[in-house]
Amino acid sequence: MLALHCLATAAGEVALWAEDSELPPRRASRTARAHPFAVPSDVLTDRLGVAAKARTLPVLLPSRPAAPVDSPELVRDPMVILAKPRGEVTLRPWQVPVLGCEPAALAAELPRLLDLDDDIRPGASVRFVATVAALAEDLVDRGRVLPAIVTEADGPAARWRPVLSGADAARFARLRDSVPPVARAEQFEPDLLDGRDADDVLRQLLDAMVDGVARSRLADSPVAPPGSYRAIEEASGAFLNALTGDPHIDADSSLVDLLSRQLDTWRSGAAHQNPVRTCLRLKSPEQAEQWEVEFLLQAADDPSVLVPAAQVWNGESVLHRWVTRPQELLIADLAKAARIFPDLDTALRDSRPIGMKLDTEGAHRFLSHAPALDQAGFGVLLPTWWRQSSGIGLRLTTASRGTAGTVSRNTMLGKDELVDYRWDLALGDLTLSEHELKELAAAKVPLVKVRGQWMHLDQRRLAAGLAFLERSGSGQMSAGEVIDLAGMPPDDGEFPVPLLDVGGTGWLADLLGGSVEATLDPVDTPAGFTAELRPYQRRGLAWLTFLDRLGLGACLADDMGLGKTVQLLALEVAARATPGRAPTLLVCPMSVVGNWQREAEKFAPDLRVHVHHGADRMSGPELAAAVEGTDLVITTYALAARDTAELAELTWDRIVLDEAQNIKNSASRQAQAVRSLPARHRIALTGTPVENRLAELWSIMDFANPGLLGPLSRFRARYAVPVERYGDEDAAARLRRITGPFVLRRVKTDPAIIDDLPDKIEMKQLCNLTTEQATLYRAVVDDMLGKIEESEGVQRKGLVLATMTKLKQVCNHPAQFLGDGSRIAGRSGKLARLEDILEEALAEGDRALCFTQFASYGAMLVPYLAARFDTDVLFLHGGTPKKQRDAMVERFQSGDGPSIFLLSLKAGGTGLTLTAANHVIHLDRWWNPAVEDQATDRAFRIGQRRDVQVRKFVCIGTLEERIDKMIEQKKALAQLVVGAGEDWLTELSTAELRELVTLSAEAVGE
Repeated sequence: MLALHCLATAAGEVALWAEDSELPPRRASRTARAHPFAVPSDVLTDRLGVAAKARTLPVLLPSRPAAPVDSPELVRDPMVILAKPRGEVTLRPWQVPVLGCEPAALAAELPRLLDLDDDIRPGASVRFVATVAALAEDLVDRGRVLPAIVTEADGPAARWRPVLSGADAARFARLRDSVPPVARAEQFEPDLLDGRDADDVLRQLLDAMVDGVARSRLADSPVAPPGSYRAIEEASGAFLNALTGDPHIDADSSLVDLLSRQLDTWRSGAAHQNPVRTCLRLKSPEQAEQWEVEFLLQAADDPSVLVPAAQVWNGESVLHRWVTRPQELLIADLAKAARIFPDLDTALRDSRPIGMKLDTEGAHRFLSHAPALDQAGFGVLLPTWWRQSSGIGLRLTTASRGTAGTVSRNTMLGKDELVDYRWDLALGDLTLSEHELKELAAAKVPLVKVRGQWMHLDQRRLAAGLAFLERSGSGQMSAGEVIDLAGMPPDDGEFPVPLLDVGGTGWLADLLGGSVEATLDPVDTPAGFTAELRPYQRRGLAWLTFLDRLGLGACLADDMGLGKTVQLLALEVAARATPGRAPTLLVCPMSVVGNWQREAEKFAPDLRVHVHHGADRMSGPELAAAVEGTDLVITTYALAARDTAELAELTWDRIVLDEAQNIKNSASRQAQAVRSLPARHRIALTGTPVENRLAELWSIMDFANPGLLGPLSRFRARYAVPVERYGDEDAAARLRRITGPFVLRRVKTDPAIIDDLPDKIEMKQLCNLTTEQATLYRAVVDDMLGKIEESEGVQRKGLVLATMTKLKQVCNHPAQFLGDGSRIAGRSGKLARLEDILEEALAEGDRALCFTQFASYGAMLVPYLAARFDTDVLFLHGGTPKKQRDAMVERFQSGDGPSIFLLSLKAGGTGLTLTAANHVIHLDRWWNPAVEDQATDRAFRIGQRRDVQVRKFVCIGTLEERIDKMIEQKKALAQLVVGAGEDWLTELSTAELRELVTLSAEAVGE
């Protein structure tokens, strides 16, 4: 493993060098003080394949007496890491073999160097230089560059230089503050233990890269033929050609000097890098007698210092600490600004200009030139209304029969119900009356005052909007069409002007308003239901009843443990008050079939329940007869896919999916099967409507309300790509609006719910590897990286997933990875920490749930933990029979049974109530926060009366720690929209995989 670094040299180059983790630590020569781990230049040249000049540089590095300290990117063998370092760390110079590269040439190589297929890990300094290169590209793309003449060793040269003002200057300052120490570590003066200045390093890099990028864009584009100039024109022509080819200027030196001074004067003004800048503030007639532009001076490094021109001319300003002649600066700046906004020439006729008056058309011209003035470095202060959206758009108002409250009690409607609609034109937040529209259409200026507020008016859009109103001003459309319009992007292109809002009165407006649950009256607990519903559960029942009467599907997405089961059973009991209803089909994972049976017997004893499961399950006429005499039929996802044709022939009033995340893959067989089953009403129950991707939400919603979100391709274009790839908040808001009416999500931290539950204390339990684990870990990584280069497609994905599994097994315990039945004690950092935690918990009389995704690991731990703590240890996994599973849960919950319950994550992570435990331990990570949270909720749910401590084991310096950081980022996706797999890992590049799995120095414990 090589760690690659770079530094900016005083000679104007970028020097590349690398450390080799295979070189053993050794004492360096006291005379030459050569870096003992640096890779020789010729070897590095072969490895990198870059055109560079090899030489040796003195580099200041953190060091102990014997050798430099390893950089964070250097990953050594575990046996090397165990060697205790000696001596104090100080900054010392070392002779390092480097490859000197021109910055512009290196910029073109950076994408390749950041993603090398070999085992070369780029350091922070390489990534920093890549960031500078990106800034240079951006500046050239936006034309924020100017030519200059500089003196170089070969004489005067033509160079492109960046123009830094406004936001670009702020970006430069942030980069300057983040220059990695190694990037400025050249010892440019003997005996001076201090590196180069960060500002000098960054400016040199940026200048060189801007020049290189600009030249590459202008390659082979000479602006004038040589020999066609005279006098100063000769110098100018040579200069222009030098900007596109050889930078050396072949002209008379005195003429070049004159041209250089003229360029410096022009460039300093155009770059506007003075410590004080001129600001132009537009005042609307509410702020002044009429439109007015006020002139001010502002300190660049302290924007709060803003001095009106009147004070500048009176000599009362505080600007003398920044500039000696502020009056001259103001006049000079106004003259430059007049080149961009010629109207300023009028103000310059005054010897002491303090501002200028404008009419409405002039004010609009100023607003139109504001971006150009800002780009030129002038401050532009505009009224707040200008930055607010005030464009012409459409507003749809609907009128539907009844409100949400009345519909929930006595109405049967649905997506095909026709509702009245009316289109209106709006200007920003204001819906325009017919009289106002006529006045605006007659207006001839783009700035108009509507109801006391100034707004920008696009006359072409106004005309297009008026034409649309004449064609489609009012009428009727289906509720489904209205719902689809509510989620449409404003600039979808279906209408001549943007669609700004969908609203109205009646049940449909209540539904789209997203406040149905709050406006519905909580329903009483139905007769025959034996539990007392909590207030939020009664509101949930009212919401389900409301959508049931509309014939619209629902997704009850309450947090695990908040009682989705009892809300659904209460709905079923209430529905049976209407005679003649067909039965409900409930599809759930096998692990919770028994739980549904018990809950139905307990809370809804009058419901007739039939379980369709097992090898001896009914079929044909026998099944049809059994279903006809029941209220609730329970089956599993596997059987729903297997018996689809038979189940589809039966009549269902409602289909309910429990743990609906099981159909998150819309192309899976079981997802297609449950969507094909006919029913009047559909409900999805899930605590995790989004686990990894928004397409999972589409799959669930397409089951509940087929066609609501359109085809998957359109959903991806409208929502998934903008939200997932670009973090588009507007797209997320539109998705919340269109799905919000059909998704009810309450979390345990809701103010109305938090009082019902104790605290949940989550903590990361960081563990070290033993030396044996570290050795095995590195062997697995080396094996993978060696094979992955030769594989692709499905083979590569399989190799990555298999390697991830092996590495997790190594992190758990060597005996699990080796599978050799060897001894357990003293070989795993995780096991040692588990023993400490369980010993403390048992001493306090507490109980613990321990989750692992590996049933083999659980089976290995059971006898060891039982002997270690002299107690029974329960173990539930996928092969545990239903009766034995139920007996285990009952025994643990009784309070008299074992205090340790081991569970495989898949078999025990959902559908169980294990509130007797107040400790939850995740021994290994599933790398999906939603799945882990579901498992935690076995203990943290209704009925828990004690604080729950949740510990997630993570091995330091391994892929577990790095993926843990990625998990935190993935959590934001579900929260952005609505409130278990590992395949995403296979999509990582080879370089990303290498960085992910590489063992860090701190991974190994004592």
